[in-house]
Order: sequence, then C-alpha cells, then structure tokens
Amino acid sequence: MTVQSSPRSSPGPRAGADAGRTDVTATLLGGTTLRGRGEQRLSPAEERFERGRRTVGWLLAPVLTAGFLLLPLGLDDAQQTLAAVLLGVIVLWVCEPVPLPVGGLLGVAAIVLLGVAPADDVLEPFGSATVFTFIGAFILAQAMLKHGVAQRLAFFVLALPGVGRSTVRVMAAFGGITCVLSAFVSNTATVAMLMPTALGILAVIARLMQDKGVVRPDFDPLRVRVGAALMLMLAYGASVGGLLTPVGAPPNLIGRGLIEEATGTPISFAQWTATALPVCAAMFVVLAVILLLLNKPEIRRIDGVEEYVRERRAQLGRLGRAEINTIIAFAVTVGLWLTPAVSGLVAGTDSALYTALDDTLNEGIVAVVGACLLFILPRDWKKRRPTLDWADAAKIDWGTILLFGTGIIFGSLLDDTGLAETIGDAASAGLGITSGLALTAFAVVLAIVISETTSNTASAAVVVPIVIPLAVAAGVDPVVPALAATFAASFGFMLPVSTPQNAIVYGSGTVPITRMVRSGVCFDVVGALLIITIVPLMASLTGLGG
Repeated sequence: MTVQSSPRSSPGPRAGADAGRTDVTATLLGGTTLRGRGEQRLSPAEERFERGRRTVGWLLAPVLTAGFLLLPLGLDDAQQTLAAVLLGVIVLWVCEPVPLPVGGLLGVAAIVLLGVAPADDVLEPFGSATVFTFIGAFILAQAMLKHGVAQRLAFFVLALPGVGRSTVRVMAAFGGITCVLSAFVSNTATVAMLMPTALGILAVIARLMQDKGVVRPDFDPLRVRVGAALMLMLAYGASVGGLLTPVGAPPNLIGRGLIEEATGTPISFAQWTATALPVCAAMFVVLAVILLLLNKPEIRRIDGVEEYVRERRAQLGRLGRAEINTIIAFAVTVGLWLTPAVSGLVAGTDSALYTALDDTLNEGIVAVVGACLLFILPRDWKKRRPTLDWADAAKIDWGTILLFGTGIIFGSLLDDTGLAETIGDAASAGLGITSGLALTAFAVVLAIVISETTSNTASAAVVVPIVIPLAVAAGVDPVVPALAATFAASFGFMLPVSTPQNAIVYGSGTVPITRMVRSGVCFDVVGALLIITIVPLMASLTGLGG
C-alpha cells in the first residue's frame, strides 16, 4: 500500500497500516524547507488568492522599479537606483511570484547591472560571519534531526509539569526559554539551535491532532495554525529577549557604543537591563496574546499527551553514540557562544578579556567549529563512520542562507550609498521635529522601517548616528531617542529578511509569508508604542534620561 501525503512526506514505518494518512514525522522532520507554492496543498480559495498575488508581483515589481527610476527626485544616481531596485525586490518578497531567495538574487544582479556598485563590492557582505553562523547552525540542526536529539528535547519540554496539557502552555513555555537564552546568546544562534526542538514539539502535537480526528488524516502539518504560532513565537521571542542585556544582540552593542561615544554618558549593564526589562516583559505578553488570536490553535487541550510522552520517551531508550556526539558538538558550540557574554558579565564589556574573547570567538567561526565536530566525532569507529555524512549536511536549507545573504547585501548598500541617511534626513526635515517625544517616536519608526528591509545591525548603525545630531540641534537630550532607536532596530517582524531568526523559521516551511506579514505588522505597531512610552520613563528612573 502507498501513503498519500504532502509532497515533502515520504512513506514511514506506519505506511502499511495507515493508507491515506500523512506521515507527520517525515513531513515536519524530513529536513527539506522553503517549499514553493506549487509544492503546498491549498484550498480553491487559497489557490485563487495565490494566483492573484503572484500575478500582481509579476506586473508590479518591474513597473514600480522602472517608474521610480524615472521620477525627478534629485537623488544621487546610485541612491535612486538602489531605492528603485529595493522597491521591486520588496514586491517580489511580498507577492512571491518567484521563490524568495530568487527575488533577492534578482535584486543583487540588477544592482550590479544598473551600475550601483561593482560586483565584488556588492557581493563582499555575503561572506559575513552571519552567513557562516547560518551554515554551521543549520548543519548542527540537521544532525539533531537525523539522530533524534530534537525529538528527545521536544519530549523533555512536553514532560515538564503541566506544560504538556495545553498548546497555549507549550507555546508560552517555549517562548520563555527562547527569550531567556537570547538575552545572552545571539538571536540567530538561539533560534537556529531551538528550531529542531520546536519542529519536534509540533510533530507531537500534529500527530495528536491527527489521532483525535481534529484534522483530516491526509492533512498537511506544515499548514496548521498552531505550527505558525509556535514558530513565530520562537522568532519574535528571540528578538524581544535579545533586548534584555547589552550583549543580547549586535544592535545593542552598536547603539550603546555610539551613545556613549557621542554623549559621554556611560550605560551600565544594570541600567540597560532595568530599562529593557519592562519593554521585554510587556512585549512577551503581547506576543503570546496576539499570536494566539491571529493563529488560533486547532486544539487547545491535549488530554493524554503526558502518557503519550512517557511512552515515547521509554521507546527512545538510552542515548546512542550518534546522539551523544551531536550533543557534545551542540554543547561545545553553545558554550563557546556563551563565553564572551559570561566574561562580559563577570569582567565587564569594556574589559580586555571580553574584547579578546568577543573578537576571537566570532559566532560564525564557532558555528563552523561545532559543525566540523560532527564530521570528526565517530559514531562507528570500526567502520570509520562520522556522526554526520556530507550527504546529510548538503540537505540544509541553502535557500534561507541565500535569502538572508541578499538582505545583508542590501543593508550594506543602504549604508554605503548614503540612501538610509538621505531617507532619515528628508523625513526629519519634513516632519519638523522639535520635542523629545516626537523625536523618540520618529527614531523608533525610522529604525523599525529600515530594519524591515535590512539587518537589525545596519538599522542601528544607520539610525542612531542620525538621531543623535538631530536631538542636539533640537535641544533634546539624545540618550533617550538614541536608546529607543537601538531597541526598535531589533523590532523588524514583517518579512523573512527582516532578521535572521525570521528567515530561519520561514525556512521551516510552517509559516506562510502572508501570515508573517500580518503578524509582523501588528507587532511593529505595538512594539513601537511600547518603546515610545516605556523607554523614556525607565530611562529617567535609571538615571539615563536628561
């Protein structure tokens, strides 16, 4: 007998007994991601919407690009061409007439062909440490999936007292773990190492939904609402948790350094954390509530899951050599990722020790080292078989890597051509900002808008230097608006290219682009309001406000 399943599914061990039943494990944990629309099962209404959306993308992207190029805006040629290309690429990303990585590559090619910059200069950012972090972390994740470590971690989380009885508790607990980890480990690394666990949890919930008849036997587990909610909580929770400490995300260190250098006002670890904590706590509650409202889980109570988890954990038995090796590689990687942050907590982020470790233990190099361990540690010494074969590593999500790589390129060009600064100057002049509150609001909105189309790091690096002189010219203490802009730089929620963590969860195949955009718009607005209202208050209480 054959199994009728989604295109990513493959016959599993239960195929003979369950004809017409989706193999949830193969679909969710098969390692392939970034499915095109043609590979997904859609309802007739969804098919019509997707056809219309793709048609709009095919027509609007070139028209918008060409039209913007012809407008008499008085911009530098390189800036106007870059803006035109970027507008077209954004349309391609939102409407998805071609796969998202292809849309980004088309934009990169157009930039070179239209003479914005030479090819070598344009492509240079693609070799950044973040890209290597993706590659190394994805290889580690592949090993976790192949050898069942992800499933073990999933069952461990579900076995915590009370957690496994409700999808809401599962999502809240997982989001809380993500926030805490991302306060000390990079957001990208946190999401990359937790995504296999999230997929394992989703596989358990999806199988229970299937067994209880909540969904059709041949349903697509990649298109369930609870899956989108869980994966978006993972991505957005990391962005929120990364604000909590100065070492939680690169924009924090960049913004903090720029503020201290320009104003002479030192920001201690305690001051930063005290200012950020209310924002993080409020935003976490908002994330949980809105994600559950926009992606209402198909099943709320999961009765019997605790017994189910106990049985499955018993079936898994003792750890095998391949699992132990994977855990060792994972632990070494996480330990090296944490070392600079721990040294910063102990000796201070201005110490020579922290500087040396932060420069040496680059997160991209650490991820590559951890991945290489999988090809060194043997699972069978007699047969000289490593923990992971290259054929397994080659299955990682290269599409997501290409997608974020193009985002890094656009971010670098926005800075190099001066387009980001031009946008900021024009907006501030047109708005006529004079008050501290108005300047803070402008800084937050500008940082969020820029972070949606480029990296959070680039957003902080571009917006903070614009905000500080604007504040000085307006007679406003620049610390609060610059700090608010730094926080807002991490609040790019709408697009897969907005942050590495968004790209990673989009690559899981469980989050449609339209669902990410809809959720992201809500969080951009709410996040901006929280930053604008809370940061000035907390800054005054912690001695940062003038």
